[in-house]
Amino acid sequence: MTILVIDDESSVRDAYRLLFSGPETTRPVSRADALAEELFGAAPVQPRTEAATGFEVSFAAQGLEGVELAARALQAGTPFKVAFVDVRMPPGIDGKETARRLRAIDPDLHIVIVSAWSDHSVTDIAAVAGPADKIFYICKPFEPDEVRQMARALSERWDNDTRQLSFLRAKVAELAASEARAQHIANHDFLTGAANRMAFQNALIERLDAGAGDLFVAFLDLDHFKHVNDTFGHDAGDEVIKMACAAFVARAPEGTMVARLGGDEFGVLLTGMDRDAALATCHGMLETCSGDFSVFGNSVFIGASCGLVDCSCHPDCDAADLMRFADLALFAAKQDGGQTVRVFDKQLDASQQFRQRIEAGLFYALASEELSIHYQPIVTSDTLEVAGYEALLRWNSRDYGAVPPGVFMPIAEESPVTLLLGDWVVERVLRDARGWPDKFTAINFSPRQFQRLDFVTRLVSEARQNGIPPAHIQIEVTESTLRSHARQSRKIVDDLRAQGFRVAIDDFGTGASSIANLKDLAVDAIKIDRSFIDGMDSDRPSAAIVTALSHLASGLGLDIVAEGVERVSQRDVLRQLGCSHLQGFLFGHGESIEHVLSTSAIAVAPARSVAG
Repeated sequence: MTILVIDDESSVRDAYRLLFSGPETTRPVSRADALAEELFGAAPVQPRTEAATGFEVSFAAQGLEGVELAARALQAGTPFKVAFVDVRMPPGIDGKETARRLRAIDPDLHIVIVSAWSDHSVTDIAAVAGPADKIFYICKPFEPDEVRQMARALSERWDNDTRQLSFLRAKVAELAASEARAQHIANHDFLTGAANRMAFQNALIERLDAGAGDLFVAFLDLDHFKHVNDTFGHDAGDEVIKMACAAFVARAPEGTMVARLGGDEFGVLLTGMDRDAALATCHGMLETCSGDFSVFGNSVFIGASCGLVDCSCHPDCDAADLMRFADLALFAAKQDGGQTVRVFDKQLDASQQFRQRIEAGLFYALASEELSIHYQPIVTSDTLEVAGYEALLRWNSRDYGAVPPGVFMPIAEESPVTLLLGDWVVERVLRDARGWPDKFTAINFSPRQFQRLDFVTRLVSEARQNGIPPAHIQIEVTESTLRSHARQSRKIVDDLRAQGFRVAIDDFGTGASSIANLKDLAVDAIKIDRSFIDGMDSDRPSAAIVTALSHLASGLGLDIVAEGVERVSQRDVLRQLGCSHLQGFLFGHGESIEHVLSTSAIAVAPARSVAG
């Protein structure tokens, strides 16, 4: 037990020296023992005979000398556990300043102020040498037992704190490793190990923000790949995907990003070259991937097509537009017969007309009752009882029939219609939610909705008008929405929770997910993206990530919702891993308000189970 004593009176230092090295004494149960037990959780002390041994005491006659001793001990790896500091020590710095400097050097040191004077109040010293649980006071003249017992109790507490700190550091390291694995899985394709669409889009955004003037986006797609799957099976198809990816990477210039965007489609970011060099590079990559390949003993012919976008020709376009242009150019290359490169030009952008028709159709849908809300149940994992519903927007168009959300939602979110749609959804959902007063209702919000200056006040007003307690409303936003305007998002989340609303991060793990996001944003729940749930049966890393996220959420006191649960086997594993809530087709596809209100609860697994 390493002790530091700082006192300018030699007689007092001698007294400390004597009491810390005194003869064997009988130790009764004292008030100090009881106080140590109460303050530090020490085991009850029984009367016993003991020697004042085990203390390693260093002495300083002045504050500056004591601070120097503390700094040396910390540097040597043998820090003091307790420091007894006198208040009046002329000349030099006084006890208050000494305590302040000690705390600045060693945040873990327990400081005991020992004085018969009241030059500084307790609060004055605690303000500069706190926290309050690491600073204590003894009045002179002191009792030897009082000093010995406090030194022993604080030393034991220092030891306990150190063990706890080591444990926490190990846990932080473990969580950091899990986060790194999650980040890798979220940004890489499982089959090929290449970057995925999310990573590709983020890299494109970063290079556009950096003002890269010689940037090209290329999309490559294997020709007649469906024939490979149909003829030789999906295992052979997977092998072809891996071989094609390896061929593209081998032919691409060093430092070029090659990503698997999905299926048999790849993306390439080219920099540091002119247009002719970019065309030559793309032609070279197609040549590398054209010909007969041996797959599981079978000869398979592989060809590819490419769409190329010169980003310098579209300075006002964002990453989403450039990727769409590359897709259009790729489609044109395939229409030209394949195994060729097509450069994007504005004439290829026929899809813009489709976007305009969808946008106009949504404005009409708002005025003509073509929109509806379906509700998908969210169940508790332990009882499988319905805890709440997620509101899902549906559009049955007079011109196009049932339009998938994946088609109209991305277009709506880039259009002014998104705010009108958002207001309609909130009004309709809160009106419907009065039908299940004992359950919460989850509502998804687009980035443009979430960043509105009056977002919180609008929600508060709508909830009050419908008589819905804010605690029964869960606001769901994606990680990318929270990241795009981090400071403003943090304030909005804080304001929402101050009003009593629940806040959940949707599709957790697919964006820039990190522990820092959860630490800085005081949310109530995280929803694990279905991509991790889909891979749990065959992908050990996915199961490991779900386990790590479950432990993380539990440690932070958050609910964790697993999305995309479709099989009983998934349900059972997720329950074992500690997910608090489950959602997916196993429990319901999403029902109309009339259906929800006509039943006491949505049927759960036993009635809707799919053979797992």
